[in-house]
Parts: sequence; C-alpha cells; structure tokens
Amino acid sequence: MKSEMDSMYINQVWNVSDIPPEGIKLIGCKWVFKRKTDMDDNIQTYTVRLVVKCYRQIQGIDFDETIFSLIIMLKAIKILLAIVAYYNYKI
Repeated sequence: MKSEMDSMYINQVWNVSDIPPEGIKLIGCKWVFKRKTDMDDNIQTYTVRLVVKCYRQIQGIDFDETIFSLIIMLKAIKILLAIVAYYNYKI
C-alpha cells in the first residue's frame, strides 16, 4: 500500500483538499489486493490498487460525463489483424 500511495503522490494523481461543506457527498474508495501466481500456482508477487466506489455516483448530480481508459491486450490486436488479413477485410 505504501508503494502504491508513493506512486500516486509522485504522479500527482490527486490533490489534497479540505472536507467539503455539508450537503456535498464524498466518494469513497477501497483497497483491492491481488496475488499474482505463475502456472504452478506459486505466488510471484502481491499487487494492491486503490479504486473509487463509482457506484455511489449519480449521473447529472455527482458527474456530467464518464471518462474511461481503453485497455486492450496486444495478443487481441494480433488476432484481429490476422483475421483481417486472412479474409482480406478492409480496416
């Protein structure tokens, strides 16, 4: 947890501010812990992430738009390009 907090501090992920006035709802967060294992189920590393509880937000009240980060595996792109090349599709 310490290394994750240090990383977020170095990358300036958030700004520390005062507690908002009455009537403004704070969004909670939680720590997610995960064990990464190899093929034989031997523990290789432990990871931890701080995630926001977005399910507590209401669109139009707590936020106006949704921003997301698209994540795709390189393997999926290679498979897609192989299918495109095989069937002679246009991209």
